[in-house]
Amino acid sequence: MESVRSDPAVAAGESALTVKILVAGGFGVGKSTLVSAVSEIRPLRTEEALTEKSIGIDDTSAVANKTTTTVAMDFGRITLPNGLVLFVFGTPGQDRFWFMWDELAKGALGAVVLVDTRRLADCFASVDYFERRGVPFIIGVNRFEDSAVHSPDQVRDALDLSPDIPVINCDVRERESAKQVLIALVEHIMRSMSSRRDPGALTY
Repeated sequence: MESVRSDPAVAAGESALTVKILVAGGFGVGKSTLVSAVSEIRPLRTEEALTEKSIGIDDTSAVANKTTTTVAMDFGRITLPNGLVLFVFGTPGQDRFWFMWDELAKGALGAVVLVDTRRLADCFASVDYFERRGVPFIIGVNRFEDSAVHSPDQVRDALDLSPDIPVINCDVRERESAKQVLIALVEHIMRSMSSRRDPGALTY
């Protein structure tokens, strides 16, 4: 894959710590957009056009302008200011591609669950998936022009999340906004790992 932006230390051949993370959520919530926005390499995308064969299978009522769908995964890479390299994998959103999730989740240290507050129920399956497997995750509330504004606490209550799970408002079309979501995830992973090493540690 052609490199667009690269970290000097990595370019010089020095070793770098790499972390695999997932970006999950419902159909059309912005997973592919986030991966494309933050990636320092040309992102790998496995998108196919929506056709008449998907009628009755894929619910596009809330995303009428969407013409493609991810059928396997998206992949991008970003180097954070501290030198940490994130391998970012976007998961497919439709139920019929869920068989890919277990493969994509292997080795992942954490996940971002993207949320569209106009159809909050679409993210329930993703939240349940990571809760059941003990994978640290955060919620990224993606901004859509016609969606109502809700506070992070309101979203957390609606999803019945524990207080230690961060809820971040974002616009995944903007690189810096999407990048801050990933940084928040890395910080949450580090707190989770610290808590597991020290049973008496406080979560926050």
